[in-house]
Amino acid sequence: MSRLATRFEQLKSQQRKALVSYVMAGDPVPSVTVPLLHRMVEAGVDVIELGLPFSDPMADGPVIALAAERALAGGTNTLDALSMVKQFREKDSTTPVVLMGYLNPIEVIGYDKFVQIAHESGVDGVLLVDLPPEEATAFNDVLKKHDMNQIFLLAPTSTDDRIQHVAQQASGFIYYVSLKGVTGAATLNVEEAAERIAKIKTKTNTPVGVGFGINDAASAKAMGAVADAVIVGSALVKPFATQPIEQAADQTINKIKELRAALDE
Repeated sequence: MSRLATRFEQLKSQQRKALVSYVMAGDPVPSVTVPLLHRMVEAGVDVIELGLPFSDPMADGPVIALAAERALAGGTNTLDALSMVKQFREKDSTTPVVLMGYLNPIEVIGYDKFVQIAHESGVDGVLLVDLPPEEATAFNDVLKKHDMNQIFLLAPTSTDDRIQHVAQQASGFIYYVSLKGVTGAATLNVEEAAERIAKIKTKTNTPVGVGFGINDAASAKAMGAVADAVIVGSALVKPFATQPIEQAADQTINKIKELRAALDE
């Protein structure tokens, strides 16, 4: 059983919901990432979502786009991010790590080489924002050879056919994007998101996580009531834009503790 499947089974048996927390690899400098990942787990994170810095992050709002710029300026690339996962695994062999990024850098490396290195580094799954399920078969085949999960996105605008297609292909968990927009955008419509998640869950046994727009205890608790996981990104990345590194890390950890407590109420 994969680390993701194991984690979701454990949480289900405990009647708890997963907290999936995003961090941009190398933001603002490479030395920050691995210690921050360990602190995040200690604070209550169940699944790490590690962003791969990319120069044209079209699905990301300004907070995460600027994080990618800082990471790239600090010298972090895709292979460096994989090295960070490998270093993280030296002390943590159980927390699932999912990569979130874009197709171009992986095509440059090559599917087989990328997945081989990712597997050896301890990566559990990959979410490529710009690789739709209709075009993902070749990449998914390579992932399956290494028992790695391919995570897909669904949105408020996803048709019934798209939901069914993703339900058949996805593994690990399905990422429901609760907003029509980029990361960190707009205000979460809890009722609408709950209806869509309920619909998705009628078509699959794969866990469903919800992200975009979750930035405080109230929104985390509301989405945790209907989803298997809540996914938080911009609210955790934002402090690094304006605060000294140590203070920013502390703010991120305090936010995680707030979200964890809300989910466990």
